[in-house]
Amino acid sequence: MNAFQRNESKETLFAFISAGDDPPKGDFPVQKKSPKLCGSNYPLSIAFIVVNEFCERFSYYGMKAVLTLYFLSFFHWDENLSTAVYHAFSALCYFTPVIGAIMADSWLGKYKTIIYLSIVYVVGHLVKSVGAIPSLGNQAVHVILSMVGLFLIALGTGGIKPCVSAFGGDQFEEEHTAERSKFFSIFYLSINAGSLISTFVTPILRGDVKCFGEDCYALAFGVPAALMVLALGE
Repeated sequence: MNAFQRNESKETLFAFISAGDDPPKGDFPVQKKSPKLCGSNYPLSIAFIVVNEFCERFSYYGMKAVLTLYFLSFFHWDENLSTAVYHAFSALCYFTPVIGAIMADSWLGKYKTIIYLSIVYVVGHLVKSVGAIPSLGNQAVHVILSMVGLFLIALGTGGIKPCVSAFGGDQFEEEHTAERSKFFSIFYLSINAGSLISTFVTPILRGDVKCFGEDCYALAFGVPAALMVLALGE
């Protein structure tokens, strides 16, 4: 084979495609573009992620804002026991991200982990709210429901923590690095806004609103539960 034949054989390996031609199917997979927010480079899904995170942080910190008072005045526990249970719950919330990370990386993926553990989170808030209704059973029932609710909340809130921010970053295309950076700023703003607002609002719901003839812990826990339901619906 001479040099001309060798060059010709190499050229047959490539097919010239003009600007107006469609690439052969199967050879050049087309990546589907995600819907954009108001014509910008921000994916529409990040709006739901930011709202979800605001509601989740509101529900978590709103519940924790009155949790120790709940132990002291509703269960009539002493300060040592109330403080111990409060910090045990907080410690569990910091441990469960290990579980969420393992589930997301080795089993379900980030999206399904967020959905499934958010459902666990919602159930925990609902159980916790029901346990704060004075007319429902005796103190033993209230304590059992509250502890089960706290365990589910810790599993839910900790489990989704390692997934949400990473899942939000995955929504952006590679070339939109500036938009991704701004998203994380807005994302962490929503976290702090939800935490700050709930710290003021939830104690007001507990102290200024009366239900069942006393402080309304059921409402103080119920509003965060409702916001978590809204977050899951997003």
